Amino acid sequence: MVLALLFIFLLGVNGLGDAFKSLGRGLLDSFFAATENPFIGLMVGILATTLVQSSSVSTSLIVGLVAAPVSPLPIANAVPMVMGANIGTTVTNTLVSMAHMGRKDEFYRAFSVATVHDFFNFMAVGLLLPLEMATGYLQKTATWLASFLTGFGGVEYDSPIKGALKAAQKPLKAGIHFITDSERAQAVLLIVVSGLLIYFALLFLVKVMRGAMNSRVEAMVSRGLYQSPIAAMIVGIAVTVMVQSSSITTSLLVPLAGAGLLTLPQAFPITIGANIGTTVTAFLAALAVTGPNAIAGVTIALVHLLFNVTATSLIYPVKRIREIPLNASRRLARLAVRSKPLAMAYVIILFYGLPALFALLDRAR
Repeated sequence: MVLALLFIFLLGVNGLGDAFKSLGRGLLDSFFAATENPFIGLMVGILATTLVQSSSVSTSLIVGLVAAPVSPLPIANAVPMVMGANIGTTVTNTLVSMAHMGRKDEFYRAFSVATVHDFFNFMAVGLLLPLEMATGYLQKTATWLASFLTGFGGVEYDSPIKGALKAAQKPLKAGIHFITDSERAQAVLLIVVSGLLIYFALLFLVKVMRGAMNSRVEAMVSRGLYQSPIAAMIVGIAVTVMVQSSSITTSLLVPLAGAGLLTLPQAFPITIGANIGTTVTAFLAALAVTGPNAIAGVTIALVHLLFNVTATSLIYPVKRIREIPLNASRRLARLAVRSKPLAMAYVIILFYGLPALFALLDRAR
């Protein structure tokens, strides 16, 4: 039952990504090529990733634009966008946590696990964006590494899970196509259907997992993950490479936390591993790019990898620093439990409102 419900949940998340892609791809291309301001680049990265619900998609688009024969996007402009993509990808699991609003304790656990991803990425950007602007650390290091990595050829990894999801989506999309010929209307219908799939899958998934509270599952999770953060990070990396989406990996943690099977300290290293794992697919694909700007594509893919590895090295090893995103997510979760509209406002303003406003103001200059 859990496996079936997880598949339905993943089908919904995948459908949302496809729908937003079809609605927003033209907008993304114009946004990516539009700005030189690092802060605006950061906002554009956030907005682009929230539109397509996947940092893998937005960073792949950035890699493609940077590596294009006549590149509309210099590497220096792309670096803040990659950082923004890291923040934008956290919106999916935060939205998923809203399914637990009906039960205060569940919602507190789910929302804190969802938003710890937000706060970790905010800290990472807060530390590394000023460093990058002052020294060019990420771009220079990535450029140096890229000089050793080009010429080997690349890999396109086809996830079997992603293949199964695409096969399951075909009849769903065919049914929507039968209802309307308008691409925009099809995308909207797919968003609605995918949202319903996610909602009902989570609803029943939480009930099933709540029933497992007193079984050995809880003890196994505690022993396997809480005592070994490195193992948990490796789990996060491996799962994300398999499903090719950090949003899916971190969203799967939310119902586990809501059901009480996973604590915030246990989920945190898995989330960090997902951040690193999401860089692998774009990096391998970038190695396969050919042409005069091929090395630029590899460079920006390496920037993404270095950003996450450096952030992990700076934040996680020191307990006092590691506790900052954990405590911030707990405080925000307590506020969200007291005021549900505040939780919704947090998502709408932070992930959609502010980035859209800054991007539009920049385009209007």
